[in-house]
Amino acid sequence: MKLYTNSWALEKKVKQVSKVLTLENVTMMNIQLKKDEVIPEHDSTKEVIIVVRKGSVTFTVENKDIVVNSENVLHMAPNEKHSLLANEDSDIMVLQITP
Repeated sequence: MKLYTNSWALEKKVKQVSKVLTLENVTMMNIQLKKDEVIPEHDSTKEVIIVVRKGSVTFTVENKDIVVNSENVLHMAPNEKHSLLANEDSDIMVLQITP
């Protein structure tokens, strides 16, 4: 067993992106965004699971907007183009899974 820590960092700076852990087929990233910050359109060759721990984020996936918050989870297939807009200060966990 190993416990990983991930601290709230937005008091110190804007936009925080960090790798939390890497396993054989999974990489976990943490993204922290201030309200109105954007991550431009991009894609991933892996399956992606998005869990918003705090706040609310609008994802535009293949030109369709969806609001992700602590009450839902977003799954994206490989190569789906997406961008992010923080609707409020947000803390996001991203799981990139190699099939």
